[in-house]
Amino acid sequence: MNNFKNTLIQITQNGMGTGDEALSIQLVTNYLKLLGEETVLPKVIAFYNGGVKLICKGSPVLEILHDLEQKGVKMIACKTCLNHFQLNDKMELGLAGTMIDIMQLQKAAEKVINL
Repeated sequence: MNNFKNTLIQITQNGMGTGDEALSIQLVTNYLKLLGEETVLPKVIAFYNGGVKLICKGSPVLEILHDLEQKGVKMIACKTCLNHFQLNDKMELGLAGTMIDIMQLQKAAEKVINL
């Protein structure tokens, strides 16, 4: 049975895919909405580099991510990235973590998906 159990999803940019910015946001929005409809969800979504913008005030996917968090998906954002983009006080959900935290999650995951 293929599912997201013990899966780490890593979101490394402000959207999904490269190229058109509006399309990137639309794609990540669609992906996260569909993810929320799954019966088995990933354990964790890690955000780093531009991906941290998705968990901050003004993000178009905050409501979807909040719903996933309420369903038990843990959210972790790279502290270094939050500092770089000056977003420490704009996080709306999840926890700020270190690169060591992200590495531990990668090691523990049976599957890692990069968006």
